[in-house]
Amino acid sequence: MSDTQTPLRFPCRFPIKVMGAHVDGFLSAVAHVARQFDPDFDETCVEQRISRGGRYLGLTITVQVTSREQLDELYRTLTTHPMVRVVL
Repeated sequence: MSDTQTPLRFPCRFPIKVMGAHVDGFLSAVAHVARQFDPDFDETCVEQRISRGGRYLGLTITVQVTSREQLDELYRTLTTHPMVRVVL
C-alpha cells in the first residue's frame, strides 16, 4: 500500500503496542529497535502495563515515522524479535 492509499499522513507520530515476557531487558530491546527507525525515540515516554499474573509486559511505544514502508518495516522488525510475542 502506498502512502496515498493510507489514511495516515506522513510524517506522523504513531503508537505501537508491543507485548512480551516480563523479563529484564525487554523494554531496552524494544527501545533499541524503535531507535533504528526513529533516532529521537525517547524510552522514558514508553507506557508500560504488567499483566494481571505478572508474566507479561505490554508496552506502548510512539515513534515518528516518515512513510508507510518505514512503518511496515518497523512492524516486521518487531514481530521477528525473539523477545516479542505480539505487535499491534
